[in-house]
Amino acid sequence: MKRWLFKILGTCGILTAVSSTGYAGTGDSTNILFIGNSYTHMNNMPKIFEKICIAKGKKVHVEMNTRSGASFNVHTTRPDMYEAIKSRKWDYVVIQGYSREFTFEPSYLDTATIPYMVQIMDTIKQYSPCANIHLYLTWGYKDGFEERPETDSYDKMTDRIEFGYKYVSEIFSLPIDPVGLVWREFRRKHPGINLYDADNAHPNKNGSYLSACTHFAAIFRESPEGAITNTIGTKEAKEIQKHAADVVLKRMNEFKLDVNYHTVTPLTGKDQHQMISCKSYFVNAKSISWDFGDGSTSKEKNVTYVYKKPGTYKVKLTVDDECGIRSYTTKITITQPQKPKSKKKPKSTKKN
Repeated sequence: MKRWLFKILGTCGILTAVSSTGYAGTGDSTNILFIGNSYTHMNNMPKIFEKICIAKGKKVHVEMNTRSGASFNVHTTRPDMYEAIKSRKWDYVVIQGYSREFTFEPSYLDTATIPYMVQIMDTIKQYSPCANIHLYLTWGYKDGFEERPETDSYDKMTDRIEFGYKYVSEIFSLPIDPVGLVWREFRRKHPGINLYDADNAHPNKNGSYLSACTHFAAIFRESPEGAITNTIGTKEAKEIQKHAADVVLKRMNEFKLDVNYHTVTPLTGKDQHQMISCKSYFVNAKSISWDFGDGSTSKEKNVTYVYKKPGTYKVKLTVDDECGIRSYTTKITITQPQKPKSKKKPKSTKKN
């Protein structure tokens, strides 16, 4: 099969603005489905993800549909997977195959993996046309897969998995949730914190927590730092949260995560009182329109706006793209700049 035959799917986002960052959500909650195998369902990772979302103030509906050891080929044989896809309008569907299938050459992926991914993605788009499909990039075994020389160490296996997922990502322009790369960097910096279960392949609770934090950062484009879930030790949780944010948010372009969202951010510089920065990242938008809540509007993709007086305003973004016309609102509070405190003159010590 030729690579160009597979360039048939894109992603489109449905965004609901919450705080200063807009992310996908068709209604009051963001609907997220995880399709995968034991790397997804171990320690009920999607439930950990849901707890992080709730702790960070996100309204979500999270489900998973998995089968242990399943490749994308096996996924396509599962009626329950299709039922899960059809069950509601999904804003995000995170798909994960068998780790070792992504360690092979592109010629193998072209025939053994990609056709089945197409079948799954076609079904997702049929029932949720504007769903954001993310790839769940997994990690290498602790000591690699010794039966093949190209995967006989942890780093070599991780390199192969990364290459495989990025190959598929390029074909379909699909975002990547880079769990395996966060895993590698964390393992290097924190060798004393174990991420593996006893089999040195599956995740223990620390590993599943790292996976959940990475998915949160990739989907909501913000840090999971500060989320309190009591899932693992506080020290480990803080280190993992910070690390997931550092890797994902600094490399969003590399992972194709910098699409289909928007930000509304108050500026806090010395000469930026009562100013906000509005940015939209809708690559397929026919038109963009901002309403700043005080009677002023703009059709610029990215704009800095200055309010004339303090107050609470609703900043409304309207996007027209292949998913239709949709509007998203962010509430912004503009405060009066504080006047600098006057310095008191020192009392004179001179005698008359």
